Amino acid sequence: MTYEEGIFYVVAGMTVIGALGVVVARNVVHSALFLILALVAVAGLFLLLSAEFLAIVQVLIYGGAVTILILFAMMLTRVRDVPQALDGPQRPFAAMAAAAFLSVTILAVVGTDWEALGATEKINVIPIEALGDVLFRNWAVPFELASLVLIVALIGAIVLARGEEGE
Repeated sequence: MTYEEGIFYVVAGMTVIGALGVVVARNVVHSALFLILALVAVAGLFLLLSAEFLAIVQVLIYGGAVTILILFAMMLTRVRDVPQALDGPQRPFAAMAAAAFLSVTILAVVGTDWEALGATEKINVIPIEALGDVLFRNWAVPFELASLVLIVALIGAIVLARGEEGE
């Protein structure tokens, strides 16, 4: 095993631990911290793939901005007002949906001829200038819409946290 493979297994393990921590953690703040771990580990995987731009974007946008926005929304809203037991009648349907998603994913991974796929694919390296041109010309509106959605969510959290008169 080469050292790249060893680093990959360590970073992949951190990603899996972080993702499981997000789902399993009872405390919402701990869940958000596990989310940061998972997102930073995914950035490490991007670094192993020599995709430095994606790694930086992963850390700055997802690991930083989105997670901080989630933490602020949790702090500003009344998390204590929500009853602790959130289990409801939808739990069996959620379990069935998760099982169906897992089975389709396993079937897709097992049913794919990975060797033939790698032999027929040709990798085209895109220069950074072309990537920036496409991002700022063709995809500028979706980026702005995503930032608008995040701002609306933050404003909604502030409005909910303020409460009503006399509270």
